[in-house]
Amino acid sequence: MATNRRVARVAEQIKREVSLMLINDIKDDRVGAGMVSVTEVDVSGDLQHAKIFVSIYGSSEAKAETMAGLKSATGFVRSELGQRIRLRRTPEVVFLEDDSLERGDRILSLLNRLSQERHDEADDLPDAVEAVEEE
Repeated sequence: MATNRRVARVAEQIKREVSLMLINDIKDDRVGAGMVSVTEVDVSGDLQHAKIFVSIYGSSEAKAETMAGLKSATGFVRSELGQRIRLRRTPEVVFLEDDSLERGDRILSLLNRLSQERHDEADDLPDAVEAVEEE
């Protein structure tokens, strides 16, 4: 078993290398270089498996197409990682879509809407107090 520090270093190195591959090396048209970014890499304790989380910008059809392109490029990515990173065994690579940015954006918009509703209610409060005082 690798130490936690080594696992973190390997994960960061994989993240860096896969990001470079997305920009320079993967030629699949389905994988738009400007629309995909690696957000996180989770490496198992024995360094045998790597989950690569990617954030994809675009419609749901474009996201599905990009994920299909990434899945077809898995073998290429693994062989390139084997050449670029010195490990006894190159980890198995799996691409997973990271929707945390979209969820965060949705939560932020809900919070802003709630804040606006509270602000609007606070603005209506003095009018309601005046109406009660007049009665």
